[in-house]
Amino acid sequence: MEIQQTLKFIVHHHNRRRKESNNTPKLKWRNIFSSLKKSPPSSKPTETPPPPEEFICPISGTLMADPVIVSSGHSFERASVQSCKDLNFTPQLSDGTTPDFSTVIPNLALKSAISKWCHASSTLPPQSPNQSLTDNLVRTLIFSSSSSRENNAVGERDTTLTTNPSCSSSSSSSVESIATSASSSTPPAQLTAKPSFCYSSPSSSELEPITPEAEEFISKLRSNQVFVIEESLQNLRKLTRTNQDSRITVCTQRMLSSLRGLVASKYKMVQVNAVACVVNLSLEKPNKVRIVRSGLVPPLIEALRVGSPEAQEHASGALFSLALEDDNKTAIGVLGALPPLIHALRVGTERTRHDSALALYHLSMVQSNRTKLVKIGSVPVLIGMVKSGQMTGRVLMILGNLGCGPDGRSAMLDAGMVECLVGLLAGSGSVHGSTQESCVAVLYVLSHGGLRFKAVAKAAGVVEALEKAEKGLGNQRAKEKARRVLEIMKGKEDEEEEEVDWEELLDSGLSSRSHDQQQDGELAG
Repeated sequence: MEIQQTLKFIVHHHNRRRKESNNTPKLKWRNIFSSLKKSPPSSKPTETPPPPEEFICPISGTLMADPVIVSSGHSFERASVQSCKDLNFTPQLSDGTTPDFSTVIPNLALKSAISKWCHASSTLPPQSPNQSLTDNLVRTLIFSSSSSRENNAVGERDTTLTTNPSCSSSSSSSVESIATSASSSTPPAQLTAKPSFCYSSPSSSELEPITPEAEEFISKLRSNQVFVIEESLQNLRKLTRTNQDSRITVCTQRMLSSLRGLVASKYKMVQVNAVACVVNLSLEKPNKVRIVRSGLVPPLIEALRVGSPEAQEHASGALFSLALEDDNKTAIGVLGALPPLIHALRVGTERTRHDSALALYHLSMVQSNRTKLVKIGSVPVLIGMVKSGQMTGRVLMILGNLGCGPDGRSAMLDAGMVECLVGLLAGSGSVHGSTQESCVAVLYVLSHGGLRFKAVAKAAGVVEALEKAEKGLGNQRAKEKARRVLEIMKGKEDEEEEEVDWEELLDSGLSSRSHDQQQDGELAG
């Protein structure tokens, strides 16, 4: 019995010491750490907030590095728009609208907002995407949308830079490669956004028919060998110079896309022949709007600005031809053609100056372009050319258009236009008849400037100059304009000004404004 009791005591004492040993500080900390490893974290680490939806390109699904606004008002990454235009693909957005890529303008306000958000959220600013990768993404969208439509799949899907399980293995690998490249240059926060869109592939009616002849040209223009491209451009230039039907049949979006890259070529003859081909294609009225919408105006402007003299001649001719279409006038001005045209008008070759003057004349028929020309300081430059006898007749036509707007009239009065015109009319014996008529037309436009014009014209001697020139004017319309200017200068308005009756002066100003609008309409006609 004593032995049994002794054994029980020893066992009980050993178990108690074992329990106490498990509560030592070392084992306590070991238990705590092991429990922390096993238990999930109580709170998630702080993450970078996702960017606002308006900062995300609807096509690429990434933060925009170079946002642009298109004609329909939507904003996209520039590379995405370029790829869609090159591949003749028009996406349908989630709200059911379809963007219009005809005009592309930099969205500087959105770009600044994206930059500020990146700085505030400690996010790396986005980098411009690789154009070839963007092309692959758009091709994947075209393939996936067409395959899903064939399989009667749902029309809407989430489009991101990650793998899309609804696509085939080939399309998925393309998207994965794009995501890999994009992730190396963009922060992970960009990949968290998943805008949902419904894309529609071009239908058979939207695909332009391409003749075998045009297909052969396009194939050679996209060759890697320069001599093949040069030979193809020379043949295309020769064909479109004489064959009117060919100018229409070969002017497809694929052809224009091929020419767009060649217009910007560093090879002199490639650029010259490419621009000449654009000039020939622009001769047909149905092609004019199509050429502008294809994105060819910016490379044409660049060729006019820094190209060879021969390339500048063709570029100015192309812009002049495209400016004949009313639907193109505003777009060409918005895309930045006015400053290079003014520069070419001053320092270009004779042919470049001639076509630049005609392009500026037609572009200045639009009020928005008139305002731009005044803001860039073209009025003093044009008046200086008139005084020096450079392109006098053409330049006076441009100034006549600028005078149709109040800002243009004010700038011309400030720059001494009235004195310049009086000087030309005073030497009518040595001035061509058409130049005299242009002088009278510009004076007639400036006469709508009110009291300021009267004061300046009186000091410059307009009445004497017009009375002398009126007898030699052969154009009846020019004589009528001269007579109206003289009536303004000699009319009852002078007596009313001496009485300084401000109420009558105000009433006459309002009535003259409506009269000015009517006369401006006659000028435009």
